[in-house]
Amino acid sequence: MQKEPDTHIRPLPTGVPAARPEALGHSEVFLAFQEHLSRVAPIDRPVLLLGERGTGKELAASRLHYLSERWNSPLVALNCSALSPSLIEAELFGHEKGAFTGAAQRRSGRFEAADEGTLFLDEIGNIPMEVQEKILRVVEYGAFERVGSSASIEVNVRIVAATNADLVALAAEGLFKRDLLDRLSFEVFLLPPLRERQGDISLLANHFAARMAFELGREEIPRFSDQAIIALEQYAWPGNVRELKNVVERAAYRTDTSLISDIVFDPFPASGHPLSEEVMPDNEEGISREGYLEKMPLKKAVRELELRLLKEALKEARHHQRKAAKILGLSYHQFRGLYRKYANDLE
Repeated sequence: MQKEPDTHIRPLPTGVPAARPEALGHSEVFLAFQEHLSRVAPIDRPVLLLGERGTGKELAASRLHYLSERWNSPLVALNCSALSPSLIEAELFGHEKGAFTGAAQRRSGRFEAADEGTLFLDEIGNIPMEVQEKILRVVEYGAFERVGSSASIEVNVRIVAATNADLVALAAEGLFKRDLLDRLSFEVFLLPPLRERQGDISLLANHFAARMAFELGREEIPRFSDQAIIALEQYAWPGNVRELKNVVERAAYRTDTSLISDIVFDPFPASGHPLSEEVMPDNEEGISREGYLEKMPLKKAVRELELRLLKEALKEARHHQRKAAKILGLSYHQFRGLYRKYANDLE
């Protein structure tokens, strides 16, 4: 097992924070989703959240926690994609001193930190099978052992899991435990993507612009031109609310007046990146984008080509991963491996 890293987890404080972030929206699909969350929140059962990146899965988990009877106990979050498979077990269940290289002292895991509260497992599809077995035991019996120990520890934790992967397909391929999927899916929510939330784009845009103006110390509240609003509402938003926030904040700080009329969706200059959609301008040797790759070292060229094809497939498939896998001629398992390889470059 590898040396343990600095903590990747954010245990939230006990009780309701004074400035806890809330999801915003007034569209019919958004309000129906929020109402459904509110109905299941008091039911002390696991919940599975499915959705594209940037749709607010962590905010949904927070709502489930703070509307439940566990609201005055910890809400602990773990992004399972931020850890190597060999470290996830120790992060979840803790370890004893000397359990592996770098384990200089006993350390409690996230299940212990979330005792009597809620554990939010983001990107749960990245958890290896052997760790899934231990999670299943916690769900069924409320007990586990730290890494390097045989002593049983009892906890009372509600699990809220989230993913943008197709867990049913992973279970069919033997990559996710069917028993665990059954236990976690007491209720399954599909978070609505921003492009389906009619009317919420302008509401959120005005909210993010006003916050940016306040941060910059500006007195006037920003407003959008008609053309800017049309552009925002017609865009597909593959990155959802997270992408909208970046686009609006960038537009708000770049304008010198209170009127926002210039919207830039992609901050990368088309001619400044070798893998842009446009062919690179010819240089003295007449090298195109493909020619640029030929001038790279082999490993770098392969990486650049894989990343470009992955982005193009996701864009064509509107970020539906199984469709993107078919476009690339890969099995879903092969695609997930490629996706995890470049996950940080896709955000």
